[in-house]
Amino acid sequence: MYFIALVASKEINEDVLKWKHWMKEQFGCVVALRSPAHITLIPPFWMEDALENKLQNEMNIFSQQQIPFEIHLKHFAAFKRRVIYVEVAPNKILDVLREDLCQFLTNTKLFSFKTDESPWHPHVTIAARDLHKKAFHEAWQIFKEKNYEASWITPGVSLLRHNQKNWDVIFTSQFRN
Repeated sequence: MYFIALVASKEINEDVLKWKHWMKEQFGCVVALRSPAHITLIPPFWMEDALENKLQNEMNIFSQQQIPFEIHLKHFAAFKRRVIYVEVAPNKILDVLREDLCQFLTNTKLFSFKTDESPWHPHVTIAARDLHKKAFHEAWQIFKEKNYEASWITPGVSLLRHNQKNWDVIFTSQFRN
């Protein structure tokens, strides 16, 4: 199983990791700890391992048409009383990148993936499916009061593979300079 994302900088990943560990200690949430801080562009999909190199080549072709750009994170938000995340500030370049990547990869016909029917809402997850509804309220009371702002220049698009336990970044295609 794979997914494609923009992986946050080392510094932002360290910030997010602290919050993920706090959620584990306080509420037993571990799902979000299984991946680095990221913004999902293409949700998890199945693909034959033999196609991995071809997908990486296609990602390189796509990325050479892109330039690095800034992503700004600001404060925290939540959905469905089960997910707490760092909010990604509105970013037209990011929105277009995702649309273009979806179209580009669909045209390769290497694999099929489902795009979510609901509007895309880029975010960096702190706690997800294993945050119980009754614990959500307590955790949200803390995070809704926190202030956080950070930015990073995203250098490329990353391919992550599930190793039966966690998600590993196995490849990052670099945007052109």
